[in-house]
Amino acid sequence: MRCNIISLNKIEMSLVNPGSAPAAISIGGEPRPESTSSVQKACRILRAMSDTKNARLTDIAREAGLDKATTLRLLEVLTRDGFVNRDPSTKHYSLGTEVFVLGAAAQARFDPRPFVGASLLRLAHTFEDTAMLAVPSGAESICVALQEGTYPIRANYLEVGSRRPLGVGAGSLALFAWMPDREIEALMPMVVGRLERYPRITRRVLEEHIQESRKRGYATILDLIVERMGGIAVPILGADGRPVAAVSIAALTERITSREEALAAALKREVAECEAAWRHGSQNNSHRSPKANGISLQPDARR
Repeated sequence: MRCNIISLNKIEMSLVNPGSAPAAISIGGEPRPESTSSVQKACRILRAMSDTKNARLTDIAREAGLDKATTLRLLEVLTRDGFVNRDPSTKHYSLGTEVFVLGAAAQARFDPRPFVGASLLRLAHTFEDTAMLAVPSGAESICVALQEGTYPIRANYLEVGSRRPLGVGAGSLALFAWMPDREIEALMPMVVGRLERYPRITRRVLEEHIQESRKRGYATILDLIVERMGGIAVPILGADGRPVAAVSIAALTERITSREEALAAALKREVAECEAAWRHGSQNNSHRSPKANGISLQPDARR
């Protein structure tokens, strides 16, 4: 089995809003009708680059929703300041050293992976399918860790760093479904505006799946994104009851439906353990010095 992990810089850049006026930003980093500042555009570029598939100028510009001239100008500035690297031979771009510094700072205060890594290993080993960890980022979810199983037909359409609109995918749906109703209502228009690549998913489909997920206590998505593929997921809730992450298993639809009860039970067990470790770690953090907080997550990962 192969385990992939994402650096927390890829999360942090979608959470940080450095120096921009609050009136110009809405949930999920989407600009309001007011003019978009250069800072906002730069943040959108960095957010687009958190997915390693977006390495060419054309791809970055498209994902960021900017024209190529503007994207190139801002990439040159970001490169000079160390936030972006450019390979002179391939002309491909990647995140630079300064972003990793920000990622290290983010990791010191928010990193669900140490609590969940063992659970992903157990789930992938037990069910032989891919186990994943996703976290919310505005109107999207991000895959931050992935553990492949041994079953020969795998869900290879997601990789570490992949972003999807909330509700698109089992883990993403679990995050969306357990958000407060007012937040779902606020995010829904933004989510619906990003569904052009998912023609089988509509606002009505999302709303129905949210209600079904809450009734069952877990989320499932079957055949809506990739034919004959599906997923099942359970959210990890913080002390305030809000979803901070979601653990999911992706597999052939028939492997989900034939084992749904066992999969759901196993996911709930693992998530309960993760939540207990998360809360225990948070309580320990509150009694430690700021210097110690950066490593306080690790002991609980061995539970």
